[in-house]
Amino acid sequence: MTKSHPDTLTLSRRVLRVLIKLNLLMGALILALLIASLVAESWVMRALGARPTPGNPMLFVGMRLIMVIGICSVPIVHIILARLLAIVETVSVGDPFVLTNAVRLKTIAWAVLGLELTHFAVGAIAAAVSTAAVPLKFGWGFSLTRWLTVLMLFVLARVFEQGARMREDLEGTV
Repeated sequence: MTKSHPDTLTLSRRVLRVLIKLNLLMGALILALLIASLVAESWVMRALGARPTPGNPMLFVGMRLIMVIGICSVPIVHIILARLLAIVETVSVGDPFVLTNAVRLKTIAWAVLGLELTHFAVGAIAAAVSTAAVPLKFGWGFSLTRWLTVLMLFVLARVFEQGARMREDLEGTV
């Protein structure tokens, strides 16, 4: 094995641990923003660039729903990052082709699918409460890349599962 692989795995581990902490911090910040929006609605909404309009009473409700979705996405992202970190750990031990990693990949695939669905929910809420006077601008829409990622993760999970079973069969015959 070349020297770059252990360095890459070490870097991957560190990055994933930092991302896990940042994800939790982001969830805490969104929760604080949600609470602040309930306590000091006009101040927070002005700070976010939203002004109440007579024809759109649902704007603040929609913004709060988007915050709730953001909070709900934190555990989903945590699942992805924690499972990925566990897979990296098995690679560093030298035994990545195990059924456990197949299950982890499948879990990651479901979680990414869940994130993609929350992405559409945020877009739908923004579209529903947005007006010409007060538009909620979210860069949302269909992304072939994200949907292909979900598909690829399910396929990789199956590849890992079959590879682990073939390896177990081979070990049983030797």
